[in-house]
Amino acid sequence: MTNIHEQAMSNVYQQVLQRLLSFFSRAERTALQLLIQRLGVAAGGMEQIGDFKVLAIQTGSRDSCYSLALLRAAQLTIASRAPATFQLRVATLRLGSSSEAALENIHRSYSALFVYDDPRVEVLMVDNREVVAFDPVAPLSAAGRESERTNLLMIGHVRAMDGPLDLWDNGYLATGEFCGQITRWSHGVDALISHDTPRQQRRFIEGLKRAATKAGHDMSRHPEPGYEGLFRLLDDLGAQGYQRFYSQPGYQPWRPAEDFEICRRATLIDIHDLLVSNLEERWPLLTEFLGFQADELAAHLCDNDYSSLPVCAHVRGLDACFVQGRTYEEGIGEYLQRALVMMRRKQLPERLCEQAMETFGRPVTLAEQRTRTATELQRSLGLNEAQLVCLLFAPFVDNGATLERFLRQCHPGMMVALPDLHRAMQGQQVADQIKQWLTDVSGLPVNLVCDLYRMKSVAVLEGRVAEPVIGDAVADPVDYHSSVPGESSAGG
Repeated sequence: MTNIHEQAMSNVYQQVLQRLLSFFSRAERTALQLLIQRLGVAAGGMEQIGDFKVLAIQTGSRDSCYSLALLRAAQLTIASRAPATFQLRVATLRLGSSSEAALENIHRSYSALFVYDDPRVEVLMVDNREVVAFDPVAPLSAAGRESERTNLLMIGHVRAMDGPLDLWDNGYLATGEFCGQITRWSHGVDALISHDTPRQQRRFIEGLKRAATKAGHDMSRHPEPGYEGLFRLLDDLGAQGYQRFYSQPGYQPWRPAEDFEICRRATLIDIHDLLVSNLEERWPLLTEFLGFQADELAAHLCDNDYSSLPVCAHVRGLDACFVQGRTYEEGIGEYLQRALVMMRRKQLPERLCEQAMETFGRPVTLAEQRTRTATELQRSLGLNEAQLVCLLFAPFVDNGATLERFLRQCHPGMMVALPDLHRAMQGQQVADQIKQWLTDVSGLPVNLVCDLYRMKSVAVLEGRVAEPVIGDAVADPVDYHSSVPGESSAGG
């Protein structure tokens, strides 16, 4: 019975491979052979390939789904020619910012590639530092959502006061810690597969180092701009990415703890040069075979897998309204104009420019969009508008240096309580209403607000690459007051 079952499954995998290859262009078939050769060399020869395990991070983006299809084709092709093939681990980090569309893209691609029941493939996800089987319909745990919200707020509040708010820094740090830990889980893996272009690598390393610096890590030992020093950086972070913000009893360990190897053995295999760059050649494979559905506008305007285009624009509008003393509409208009400049610089189809103007350029649509975005923020990150505005001012760090300005601008009725607020953050006894106000306006428990009060904001280092513009998905390494959203395939 076992032999009959194995033969039946072998026939199924062969059919999957043949259908997959039928969508490959000549260039993709060449890339497939080069990938097989690259994996064989990394394994120490094709005779060792059966003992070789690779890790692919799956985010539901266009490139991650496409590269997984290429890897699966390599795995099944080797299996059809040799007694054994490499083992594949695919893993997803669950965050509150993970969209349902991305999870559905992941599930459809897994189903099309027939990985769920293949013993040669591990299909995993991480929720609140716990490794579990991938489940596209399982909601993010309440503890995971709360942890992500707290981490996002703490990192945002300790940024440099003359620097902008990047709402997605927590995504970089969480992903870095995730990559370092999932390579060590359950006897580890031999290689991490990366499909990121050099530009995307630089973006990720910059974002990770920026976030890690805010979380109290010394990043000066990691000057490499790309993935050359990725594992050294991840080894330094270890499982302690957020330790600055927590006392040890409140710090959630990675679980199951006994399943993590002490040492990492993984190396990096870069395959970005093997991915066919012509999107038109990729499209039939992505849409017809994998069932991929894209948000084209987000794909071109978002720089990472965590950012949301409406949220980025919304933060820009709030900054203009509350921090700069202008209007919400002016902030959105500025965001739209910079986006259009970038889109036309890249010679994107005019229909995408029209879509951006329809979304962000009409007052009636804009009012509806603001309401929808506020709902999305509350659902995905647990933040209301008051807490997001508080984060823009970051009024607690440096002994409450900007607290008075924040109150004058946003909560003038609380000016009379300014001395009590300082006393509360110093740990002194104050009325419960004062403590409750701090919690309500910040979204943080009072003990963490007190921790922020004692923390120093991250100083802007002279000569450092500028951080992203407030509310933008990304910025080029120029003066952030004149930058525009960047390029990426993330999110679509």
